[in-house]
Amino acid sequence: MNNNNLAEFIQKLHYKFKNIAFLEEALRHRSYVNEQNVELKDNERFEFLGDAVLSLVIGNILMLRYPEFNEGDLSMNRADLVNETQLAAIARTLLIGQYVQLGKGEMQTNGREKDSILSDTYEAVIAAVYLDGGFAAVYAMIEYHFSSLFDSITARNAKHYYKSRLQELVQSKRHLIPHYKTIDESGPDHDKTFAVQLNVGKLSTAGTGKSKKLAEQDAARKALDIIEQKNLDSI
Repeated sequence: MNNNNLAEFIQKLHYKFKNIAFLEEALRHRSYVNEQNVELKDNERFEFLGDAVLSLVIGNILMLRYPEFNEGDLSMNRADLVNETQLAAIARTLLIGQYVQLGKGEMQTNGREKDSILSDTYEAVIAAVYLDGGFAAVYAMIEYHFSSLFDSITARNAKHYYKSRLQELVQSKRHLIPHYKTIDESGPDHDKTFAVQLNVGKLSTAGTGKSKKLAEQDAARKALDIIEQKNLDSI
């Protein structure tokens, strides 16, 4: 990857690197590293750090912007903002898919468009900015990238939980009751991720979260999105 390409990408990021090597590592997928004869580091360690930095920054901004939110509101909205789909969408606005270095196999399977690769690479880029410029720099960049999403939180009445909204809707219109079932638990005991399946009428969705309640909220949010797009005929 030449520096001209990186200069174009840096402009989109709204952050100027002092040490470009951080960004180069952040854009290096393991599939690319595995195919090289020289010793290179992939971006997985950066992804790990970026995930933690992103969670801290988003949590802090939510607390400052919405002092009326309780812990449940904060957790729900942070999970909604930093999920894979949302991060991949931000990555697409930055055209990260054009800059990430992939192996031939990933390129052949359209890896530049995969949500998982785009979201992971964006988190790695966050770590690169943090390591290069510190917390204030990465905070400013994340706040810029997420500004429109923060502005939409009040509009969707974030304090009204998705589960409650869904239950009120389906009970009043179809006399149905949503049913939630935990279908998976992964990760160590101190950092578990739960997967929950929601069934209501003929509609079924799955949600994930760091607690069963958050996973249920995620599943309910997805169900409401489907109903909003397709109307009540979807259930």
